[in-house]
Amino acid sequence: MMNEPSSPSSVMARYAVFGNPIAHSRSPAIHARFAELTGQTLTYERVLAPLDGFAVAIDDFIAAGGRGANVTLPFKIEACVASTRLTARAAAAGAVNTLSFEDGEIIGDNTDGIGLVTDLLANAGVELRGRRILLLGAGGAAQGVILPLLQTAPATLVIANRSASKAVALAHRFAANGPIHACAFDALGTTAFDVVINATAASLAGEVPAVASELYDEETFAYDMMYGATPTAFMRLAAQRGARVRDGLGMLVEQAAEAFQVWRGVRPPTDVVLAELRASL
Repeated sequence: MMNEPSSPSSVMARYAVFGNPIAHSRSPAIHARFAELTGQTLTYERVLAPLDGFAVAIDDFIAAGGRGANVTLPFKIEACVASTRLTARAAAAGAVNTLSFEDGEIIGDNTDGIGLVTDLLANAGVELRGRRILLLGAGGAAQGVILPLLQTAPATLVIANRSASKAVALAHRFAANGPIHACAFDALGTTAFDVVINATAASLAGEVPAVASELYDEETFAYDMMYGATPTAFMRLAAQRGARVRDGLGMLVEQAAEAFQVWRGVRPPTDVVLAELRASL
């Protein structure tokens, strides 16, 4: 039985982030700070869900009074399947990172894309309308941001992947939403883009996507969805070509703020949280 709806600011509400592994997640600290800054009363914890038991873990959390949850790797697709209803952006992404438990339903949402776009527009001051955008990678990270990027009305959005087939499939899927094209890494050529977004996992291994360095120049803004205490290999390469660079820490904070607003009906300030988080790396 789910909790009865209550005033967001007066009753302790329970939230969590589900993943495996999960000990590294900064989400509890981010949401605790959001709650402090907005006067909300809630708890937010990490839940290590078994690799073969995500749905059961969610059911147990709901039964214990859970009001909502974030979902990270490797459960975003399973969260989509477990949802009884999807928002339009979650349906487009085919993956869920935010769950709300309301009136017996599990509502699946995806805040990754809006988190990326908000970080680019509001925090980095990058213009996307009318620009040539290159999205590197065609996995889940890329899939979740395509629709929000197209909604900014770029001149074109090119999806490039080591394997062209996955990129082409994504481009076909989103063709009705804006000017989108796809190709393999080695078919990109050497013409620089206005914005290049790395949605591959290459930075986790200290590597860079196998594309020509000429894709970056002094007019390029290069964004890595990964983040760390020091610039990623992707950021270092782009900077060597004169590009402005940024990592994905702001995306992490902004997607969390969007989830917080979905759950609590209030938009938390992100600038102070992002600055504090950056200082803690």
